Amino acid sequence: MVLDLIRRLIVGDLAFSTFSTFLWRGLVDGLVIGLAAVGLSMTYSILRFANFSHGDLVTTGAFTGWTAAWLVGGIGTAGLGSKLLLNADRATSARELGLHFYAEPLAIIGGLIVAAVGTIAVALAIDRLVYRRMRTAGGIPLLIASVGVALALRYVIVFFYGERTRGVVRSSPTLEHSLLFWTDSIAVHQLVLVLSAVGLMVGLHLLLQRTKLGKAMRAMADNRDLALVTGIPTERVILATWVIGAGLTGMAGYLIVLEQETLNFNTGWFLLLLIFAAVILGGIGSIYGAITGGLIIGLADNLMLVWISGDLTRVAAFLLMIMILIFKPNGLFGGVETA
Repeated sequence: MVLDLIRRLIVGDLAFSTFSTFLWRGLVDGLVIGLAAVGLSMTYSILRFANFSHGDLVTTGAFTGWTAAWLVGGIGTAGLGSKLLLNADRATSARELGLHFYAEPLAIIGGLIVAAVGTIAVALAIDRLVYRRMRTAGGIPLLIASVGVALALRYVIVFFYGERTRGVVRSSPTLEHSLLFWTDSIAVHQLVLVLSAVGLMVGLHLLLQRTKLGKAMRAMADNRDLALVTGIPTERVILATWVIGAGLTGMAGYLIVLEQETLNFNTGWFLLLLIFAAVILGGIGSIYGAITGGLIIGLADNLMLVWISGDLTRVAAFLLMIMILIFKPNGLFGGVETA
């Protein structure tokens, strides 16, 4: 496939501008999938269960963050009720609010922060009400409980916001003829997504490798019983895991909508399989594996457009995951369960 790709570029069957667009979109999609996958991988590495409500935490971050962005960006433009419910009453629109990064940078940045805080609050409430009571029940009961939590959370969102898909962001402005990129133009919202995701991943790396909390989290992921014996406060580590993982997940949901420009109550649910694929591909429990897996899934999903139609590209991404499971069952990072 690599040789065929080179041949297509040389003979002109594939324009370099088209290839570079696929590559850039693969990087954008891969970073946001990887960012969301980090939260899922952290949950598994510390609590040892597959959290099927993770996709709906992505949706929670998207709705809470964009509600805050509308409240700030729509000052003096629309009614409070319409902004709180993201135009559920069809009384206003993103175009009327003029909501894009150049016009409302404070609203966009503030919404990103609120997305993290709102998702953290919801995740901690769920942990206190459900998961903490089942801490010793084992992985399967927790997994089943997480499916119930996912459904409950999704339809709470539907109750308040409705089922309608709505546009919440204006079309992104572009940077034209930039020497920093290999394309003639680049969407500003995509650039904001990439810079935000890379910055958050670097921050997470520094936290895990350079702080006492990060060392405690890595120790607990490696051997929980030994961590408890050596005096590591496991409940505090679990709390920190939820805070960091949920915060990254909520921001991932917010950034997805910034790039896609539309929002629906199923936004996170539709991404959940790709997030799980990224975690499995990189190695369950590995933070860096989740990031790498997300990048591979995103790039595979977009680069496959060279050979097959858009409706089938995700099949190729999942086939890649299946091949990894067959030939390297522990994932690309060898089943590493620490950072």
